[in-house]
Amino acid sequence: MGANKKTARIAGAIYLIVVLTGMFSLAYVPSKLIAWNNPAQTYHNIKTSDLLFRLSILSNFICYTAFLALPLVLYKLLNEVNNNHAKLMVILVMVSVSISFINIQNKLAVLSLIGEAEYLKVFSLSQLQSQVMFYIDNYYNGMIINQIFWGLWLFPFGYLVYRSGFLPKILGIFLILGCFGYLLNVIGETAIPNYDKSVISNYITLPASIGEIGTCLWLLIIGIKEKPDSNKS
Repeated sequence: MGANKKTARIAGAIYLIVVLTGMFSLAYVPSKLIAWNNPAQTYHNIKTSDLLFRLSILSNFICYTAFLALPLVLYKLLNEVNNNHAKLMVILVMVSVSISFINIQNKLAVLSLIGEAEYLKVFSLSQLQSQVMFYIDNYYNGMIINQIFWGLWLFPFGYLVYRSGFLPKILGIFLILGCFGYLLNVIGETAIPNYDKSVISNYITLPASIGEIGTCLWLLIIGIKEKPDSNKS
């Protein structure tokens, strides 16, 4: 196996870790534990499913650590396509990961609030429930900020994929569309009341999902086309 193909497979494996842990912590666990209009139910769910909530935090740590490594491997694979775009891709992911790790503190605060610490006894149950909901809401506000960078890094990445010659151009197109999808989603979440209840909010980041999952699987399963060695006769 050529060096570039091996690098592609490594990138695909790291990307798969990002995708799977991200789906678990950002989609599966919230669907089981969070009732947005019912702080009491949310508090009860997290309190009684403490392990699941803790696993979601652990999954966050794994996801963001893998996401930190991913652009470094992609840089090795794609920097010859355009070095400036490859460097920009790495920088944008570094910013995103920094925000992500800081944002996890909100989930750790929830763990503290459902604990048995002596200082918590000054709060009534309803106050604890409200505070848990506050920190969960704060965590998702942090994710809205982070979506700016989830989107921005996809533009240079998509450009590199499109221009690479060894990855499908269609994946590059979906990644670039995914950039604008995330940015439009941030605008919608920020500027439009009840945007999250609109139909478009369910589909606007779909191109990003197609592009990222497609690229992940392509790198992992197929790898890249090796360029012929010009030194061989």
